[in-house]
Amino acid sequence: MLLIIKNLNKSFNSLKVLDNINLEIKKGEKISLLGPSGCGKTTFLRIIAELESYDGNIQKNYQKIAYIFQEPRLIPWKTVFKNLEFVENHPEKINQILSELKLLQFKDFHPNKLSGGMQQRINLARALIVEPELLLLDEPFSSLDIHIKWKLIKDINKQISKKNITSILVTHDIKEAISLSDRILVLSNRPAKIIKEYSTSQINEEQLSNEIIKLWEE
Repeated sequence: MLLIIKNLNKSFNSLKVLDNINLEIKKGEKISLLGPSGCGKTTFLRIIAELESYDGNIQKNYQKIAYIFQEPRLIPWKTVFKNLEFVENHPEKINQILSELKLLQFKDFHPNKLSGGMQQRINLARALIVEPELLLLDEPFSSLDIHIKWKLIKDINKQISKKNITSILVTHDIKEAISLSDRILVLSNRPAKIIKEYSTSQINEEQLSNEIIKLWEE
């Protein structure tokens, strides 16, 4: 297993956010955590990224991790090329990933000259340049127009499949979860716990929508 989580709990003072999360993820697996807004999905990712303290046990069998946030978080005074060079000083690799994502012609642009969708694709390139074994995606499509969003989802799917990268997406969008997952874990309202698990090969969007509405109403 690439990642084994046992009895994970998290509280902020008296506010309990995560309640006894248990999860095992295989190498190359694509996971989505699907939950209502404010249930603790981002906190879960921040714990995996070692940005938050927690109670419980996490066994990590990987060396490299990358995190794509809701907003691009590019360095504004650096060009696209320099943003990637900041995390991986390897010009050939930078040019290769920019070429794969059809971004090479923009390598000398600064972020403020690019659209939000283009900036998020640069963010993807910056994450991939470190050759992560685990990729964390924190609702990276939330501010994008729908056609830009689905192009980025296609790019992400292609790259993580090609490079056999394990991924964890947090979202409240059922279609996103189905499109970017082998397995969907449904979280309850806060404090979040895993209340149901689905294989995307065995359920369609309408079935999942109907079941999740019932789960979140309980």
